[in-house]
Amino acid sequence: MATIIGVHGIGHQFSGEHSLGEQWLPAIKDGLARAGRELPDEVTFKCAFYGDLFRPKGKGAVPPYGAKDVDAWEAQLLKAWWEEAARIDPAVRAPDETTKAGLVTFVQRGLNALTRSKFFSGQLEKMMISDLKQVYRYFHEDSIRQAARDSIEKWMNDDTRVIVAHSLGSVVAYEALCANPQWPVQHLITLGSPLGIRNLIFDALQPAPQRELGAWPGNVQHWTNISDSGDVVALTKKLEPLFMPRIVDVSVANGMKVHDASRYLTTREVGDAIAAAI
Repeated sequence: MATIIGVHGIGHQFSGEHSLGEQWLPAIKDGLARAGRELPDEVTFKCAFYGDLFRPKGKGAVPPYGAKDVDAWEAQLLKAWWEEAARIDPAVRAPDETTKAGLVTFVQRGLNALTRSKFFSGQLEKMMISDLKQVYRYFHEDSIRQAARDSIEKWMNDDTRVIVAHSLGSVVAYEALCANPQWPVQHLITLGSPLGIRNLIFDALQPAPQRELGAWPGNVQHWTNISDSGDVVALTKKLEPLFMPRIVDVSVANGMKVHDASRYLTTREVGDAIAAAI
């Protein structure tokens, strides 16, 4: 069981709760140190792991995806990333709204543009498509959605005070908290969260938003949302207008690795939020 539960994002299909925990816990301690605090001995941390739900079967690390393997929903998410990358990176040319190119051509142009961006620098095309498909599967396969939420419940007990969730993990944590208002968690910390992406993510949440306002996550009393201004995944940096004024939106600087979980966790801002929770 755990006082702090961490929830990872996409791209960890070849990791595990122990290896990720060994990365997250020192980073959390560094963030607390920046805030002038230490992790008390009685506080326990566990990583809720669901990455294995996306691990491919058989041989090969990543399927040999190409533009033709991207469907219409995934293309819309790619477009959202592409537009945000173009907004923050002058090296990325924005998508042409007037183009009459077919889906495959459009997707290929988007992939080419993003692989030249600072955010996706060094990421192979097939890895980018794999990430798109993980997000798609979470929202379209009920068994994966539920299993991901269950990974949090595995570590939940009466002493659990805070959930720290990164990237897609913030969606998993949010939906799990909404579905379990009896949980004792009073602090939610979201890092590089895509929760605010309209149509594709925000409007597809469970429970569904009502009158353009997202439901409040269960028993949570304090929600701190932290993002880097250059984080393409956290397309909507301010979540407060989409949920409730009780959210505190905070901006941090993560250097070149703007979406990296460890970069977020080592900030004083995350340290302050965790310190307030424990």
